[in-house]
Amino acid sequence: MSNPAIKALIIDDEALSADMLNYLIEKNVPAISQVKRTTSAMEGLNMIESFKPEILFLDIQMPFLSGFELLAKLPNHPFSVIFTTAYNKYAIKAIRFSALDYLLKPIDAEELVQAIDRYLQQKNEKKQSQDLYSNFMNNLQASEGKQYRLALHTHHGLKLVTPQEIVRCEASNNYTIFYLTDNTSITTSKTIKEYEEILAEYNFVRVHKSHLVNLSFVEQLTNKHQLLLSNKTLVDVSRRRKSELLEVLKKR
Repeated sequence: MSNPAIKALIIDDEALSADMLNYLIEKNVPAISQVKRTTSAMEGLNMIESFKPEILFLDIQMPFLSGFELLAKLPNHPFSVIFTTAYNKYAIKAIRFSALDYLLKPIDAEELVQAIDRYLQQKNEKKQSQDLYSNFMNNLQASEGKQYRLALHTHHGLKLVTPQEIVRCEASNNYTIFYLTDNTSITTSKTIKEYEEILAEYNFVRVHKSHLVNLSFVEQLTNKHQLLLSNKTLVDVSRRRKSELLEVLKKR
């Protein structure tokens, strides 16, 4: 079965970046049949209306109207967004928490192809997509990071949780199981390493290759290389990570 023909729009105030992305798409992404580009966010709004792209490659930092401000004008947009940005810690944190896609400049051809593959896998999940963007806008407006809601894809749909609702995460092959304060669990199709990076600044520590723990729920480190959590769960601590964990616990 051939890939569906996809229309894509690039909005980037840097003409060279827009031209390079257009070139990479033409050379590496046959599923995209039509590409248009503009260096003006305001013109981009008009092109979205007339061209009706299925994918919008959207630069974040632009004069007059940022990528985030542009999206805010289109609360119920039918297209998928792949953000393009130079490194911006705040923006990337909000994007990753919201389980949305982004490409770091200069854009790598292989990462572009992987982003389109993810789009093709998720393109039929329209309702879930709208929920993701709604959560993303909420995260951008949050006054502090602890109010961010982490978007978790599950077999039963989308689940949004704050970091303080997560007791621990456990690796299960390429899946991650989240154990929550309400005694429920959620299984997602991302690796624990991805969540370790996202949750690192929220008091989470990797204590074992299979375990990521919210230190807020740690009661004690036992003499059997295990953490006792407030819900009475015991979590194994690897010998390699024990000294690092002890240093972190001393600072609490």
